[in-house]
Amino acid sequence: MEAILQQIGDYRKEIEAAELNSPQQLEEYRIKFLGTKGIVKAIMGEMRNVPNERKKEFGQVLNDFKLFAEGRYESAKEALAPAATAAAPEQDLSLPGDALGLGSRHPISLVRRRIIEIFQRLGFSVADGPEIEDDWHNFTALNLPENHPARDMQDTFYINQNPDWLLRTHTSNVQIREMEKGKLPIRVICPGRVYRNETISARAHCFFHQVEGLYIDEHVSFADLKQTLYFFVKEMFGPGIKVRFRPSYFPFTEPSAEMDVTCTICNGSGCGLCKQTGWVEIMGCGMVHPKVLENAGIDPNKYTGFAFGMGVERITQIRYNVNDLRLYSQNDVRFLKQFTGAV
Repeated sequence: MEAILQQIGDYRKEIEAAELNSPQQLEEYRIKFLGTKGIVKAIMGEMRNVPNERKKEFGQVLNDFKLFAEGRYESAKEALAPAATAAAPEQDLSLPGDALGLGSRHPISLVRRRIIEIFQRLGFSVADGPEIEDDWHNFTALNLPENHPARDMQDTFYINQNPDWLLRTHTSNVQIREMEKGKLPIRVICPGRVYRNETISARAHCFFHQVEGLYIDEHVSFADLKQTLYFFVKEMFGPGIKVRFRPSYFPFTEPSAEMDVTCTICNGSGCGLCKQTGWVEIMGCGMVHPKVLENAGIDPNKYTGFAFGMGVERITQIRYNVNDLRLYSQNDVRFLKQFTGAV
């Protein structure tokens, strides 16, 4: 007991003589005396060896020693505080803050939204459907029965466990599902992602985005189709754009056509994008085939309709002069930040 009291006295003298003139010295003092493995904690642990009749007396000594060590530390800390404040660089609160980079919508999202907006002004509503589809809705109901040669036009991803299921190759499956509801007239657009087993290049990808449209009612004609698409093109690309229709073939429309617009990159003079023709194909269209109407339970003798479909990537390419489709899915910030503030 007496040895411990003598030791405490020696520690007091050491604390009184300690030089605490710098933050480093202060930290060394804190660790030595007040740390979790410091002298104060070790001395406090000696209470277990003190006889019960002297615990009160010894406890008072230990408590005084602890307060003395802590007080020396706090006094030195306060004395060093003005020096630490003076050494800190002054802050000019009038300076502007660091600029935060603005995010942006993806160019595909921008164009998709613009397409939807244009057709909604014409009374079209938006319809959605599954990306994993059965053969009936993706092919057969669209006048593409099994072994039909036109199926070869679309390289398909089939599900191995059940070959009757596949990743949809177009959003026409949504058109079939809307027709099967039997709620006429129908005026919808069907935006969404589609998949085809194609080699990825500057002009093609294994997944891309489409917007397809469908209008079914009594007395719908090809003239209605042309006027609808004329309006869309003028709103999307401006009044100076030129348009042409070319006869084509699609199993689900008859008659069928492809729609071209003047190349916006070369202004019709000829370039790599338009293959020196001055024209760029942007969509396929036509009158809904009577067989497709029958497959969906609609009387082709009473109702007619038109359908069209376009690739969003191609429209984006023309609108923003993008020359490589792979840029859309590479997440390159240098490419994406160009569309901050785009509409």
